[in-house]
Amino acid sequence: MRALLVALFSLVALAAPLSAAEVSSPDGRIVVQLDVDNEGKAFYRVDRDGEPLIADSVLGFTFTDAETMRRNFAIESETRTSHDDMWEQPWGERRFVRDHYNELAVTFRETRDTSKRALTVRMRVFDDGIGFRYEFPGSDATPVTRIADELTEFVIAPEAAAGGTAWWIPGGDWNRYEYLYNETPLAEVSTAHTPMTVRLADGTHLAFHEAALVDYAGMWMRRVDGTRFRAVLAPSSRGATVVREGAFTTPWRTIRIADGPAGLVESNLELNLNEPNKLGDVSYFEPAKYIGIWWGMIRGDWTWAQGPKHGATTERAKQYIDFAAANGFRGVLVEGWNIGWDGQWFGNGRDYSFTRAYPDFDFDEVTAYAASKGVHLIGHHETGGNIEVYERQLADALDLYAAHGVDVVKTGYVADAGGIISCNADIAAPCGDEVFEWHDGQRQVQHHLKVVTEAARRGIAINPHEPVKDTGLRRTYPNWVSREGARGQEYNAWGAFANGTEHDPTLVYTRMLSGPMDYTPGVLGLVGNNGDPIASTLAKQLGLYLAIYSPIQMAADFVESLEAHPKELEFIRMVPADWAESHLIAGEVADYAIFARKDRHSEDWYVGGVNDATERTVELRFDFLDDGQAYIARVWKDGPTATYETEARHDIAYDTLTIRRGDSYTVRLAPGGGLAMQLKPAG
Repeated sequence: MRALLVALFSLVALAAPLSAAEVSSPDGRIVVQLDVDNEGKAFYRVDRDGEPLIADSVLGFTFTDAETMRRNFAIESETRTSHDDMWEQPWGERRFVRDHYNELAVTFRETRDTSKRALTVRMRVFDDGIGFRYEFPGSDATPVTRIADELTEFVIAPEAAAGGTAWWIPGGDWNRYEYLYNETPLAEVSTAHTPMTVRLADGTHLAFHEAALVDYAGMWMRRVDGTRFRAVLAPSSRGATVVREGAFTTPWRTIRIADGPAGLVESNLELNLNEPNKLGDVSYFEPAKYIGIWWGMIRGDWTWAQGPKHGATTERAKQYIDFAAANGFRGVLVEGWNIGWDGQWFGNGRDYSFTRAYPDFDFDEVTAYAASKGVHLIGHHETGGNIEVYERQLADALDLYAAHGVDVVKTGYVADAGGIISCNADIAAPCGDEVFEWHDGQRQVQHHLKVVTEAARRGIAINPHEPVKDTGLRRTYPNWVSREGARGQEYNAWGAFANGTEHDPTLVYTRMLSGPMDYTPGVLGLVGNNGDPIASTLAKQLGLYLAIYSPIQMAADFVESLEAHPKELEFIRMVPADWAESHLIAGEVADYAIFARKDRHSEDWYVGGVNDATERTVELRFDFLDDGQAYIARVWKDGPTATYETEARHDIAYDTLTIRRGDSYTVRLAPGGGLAMQLKPAG
C-alpha cells in the first residue's frame, strides 16, 4: 500500500503545474519572474536591486479567427541557458560588442477542455536590460495564425514610477515618426512610438522598444491607465495585423535599464537580440561622408520635377562631383533625376520610372564622370509610398545601379501614415486591387527586407527614408546602413527655428537608441527657406557629426556655402563615419549630449555634441585617453556671443591645446550651441 501511495503521489506531482520561474542578469541586479496568476493569466515582473521596477504585466494575444490567449494558462516546462561572447561589427559606433545574458524559456499551455494551445516566452536578461519574445509552435490544427493584437503589457511599478518623466512621439498619427518629442509625466502619455524613454525619480533610465522586427507588424505603446502600457500592433488592410504560417517567433520586446543617461545610450541590447550577419562579406560598403543635390529642393530653390528650376541636371551633378573629389567626399546624392516627379507624386508614385532619366540628366555620362574622379553616385528611389510600382521595377532598378558603380541607394516612402499603396495579396499578379497599408505594418516590414536583400545580392547598401523604425537588423543585414525615421534637419528649411533647440539633444536619448539616423547635418549657412534662421549655432552643426551617428554622414548645405566656411569644412572633411569606441561623457536627456568617439582607422579621438536653449558651462574629462600619451586637441566651439537667437549664431571660436588622460577642459555651450574637437596623438 505504501508503495502505491508513493507512486500515486509521484504521478500527481508530475501532473501539477510548475511554480514561478525566475532568471537574473549576470550581475544579479535585475531579476525577472515568469508566472501565472489565479486566473491562469501569464505575466512577467522585473525587480532591480531588490525593488519592483516592472509590476505584473500580462502576456497574450487576440486573434481574428480564434479564441483569445489570455487566461487558463499553466507553466508546462522551462529551459535555461547562459551566454557570453564578443562579436565584431563591420561598421558602427563601436567595433566590438559583448553579448552577455542569462536566458529562461517558459512554455505555457492552456488548461481548458476546448483548447490546449502552447505558447513559449523566451526571456533574456542582460546587465543593461531585458528582451522577451513569443514563440508559436505551429500545428496541423492551426496552420495559419492571424493575430489581431498583442496583450503584452509594460506596467511600470507605481512605487518606481512616481515623479517619472517620459519622452515620446505619437504612434498611429499621420506624420509617421516625424514629430518633435513630448516631455511629459508618465500619466500624460497616450499612444507612443518606440523607443520611448523614461527617467524615474531615483535617476533610473528606461527605454521601451523592440528588436528583430521581421515579418511582423511594428509595435506602438498605448497607456491604458496609470503607468500600465499595452502593445498595439500597426494595422493592416487584411484586418489581422499579422498573418504567419507554421511555427514562428515574434520580435523581441525590449526594456533598456540603466543608472543614468550614459548607460542608456551605450547599451547594445537590441543589437544583441538580433541574429548574426546573414550576408557574409559586406566590404563593398564603406562608411563615408557625402554631399548632394538635395538641400536646394528642400529649400525650394530647385525642383525635383523637370522645368527651368530642375535640380538634377548633368551640369550640376558634375559640379558636385568636382567638389566631392576636391574635398574627400566619397559620394554625391542626386535626387530627382528619374521620370515621375511631375505633378502629384506625394502619396501616389504611379508614374515613377526607376530606370529612365529626365532629358537634362545623362545617367551614363554622370556615373562615368563620377568614376573618373573617384566619386560614387548615391542612388535615389523615391516611391511616393507606392511599393507596388517599385517592387515591379526593383530588380531592373538595382541592376542599373550595380552596372554603373552605384553602391548606396537612398529609398523614400513619402506618404501619410496608412498611405502605402500595395497590391491585394490574395490576387495574383498583375495587381487587381490597390490596398493601403501603414509604414510600420507587416506588409511594409516585408517590403523593406525584400529591398535590402535584393540590394545585398548586387553589393548595394540601403538607406530608407520614411522607413519602418530600426530594431537592430543592421546586425543581421549590415547593408541596411542608416535610415531616417524621425524629424530630420530638413524641417529647419520650412520655418524659423522649426526644429527648436531641444530636438537634437532629445534624439540622442530616444530615436538614436534604435540605430543610425541620416539626419543630414552640416548646414553651415544656418538659413532655411525665405531666409528663415535655423535654431543652431555654427558649432552645433559640427557637433551633430558626433551626436547623431550614421555610417553615411551628409554635408547637407550647398557647396557654395560649404566653401564659404573653410575652417568648418575642414572639420567635416576630417571627422570619421566609423568608430572603434563611443562614449557619452556628459549629458542629460533633452538637455545636452557630448560624446567621445575613437576613429576605427587611427588613434585619433573626436569629442563633441549639441546643446538645448539653456546656456551652460560644461567641464569635460578625458579619462578615456591612453595613459602617458599627449594629444593635440583642435577645438571648434561657440564664440563668446554665440546664440541661436540672433545673427551671433555664426559666432565660432577656435582653440588648440595639449590634453592628456585625466585632464579636464571647460567649455561654454551657447543656447542652441555645440562643440567639436579632434584629438590627435602628439609626437
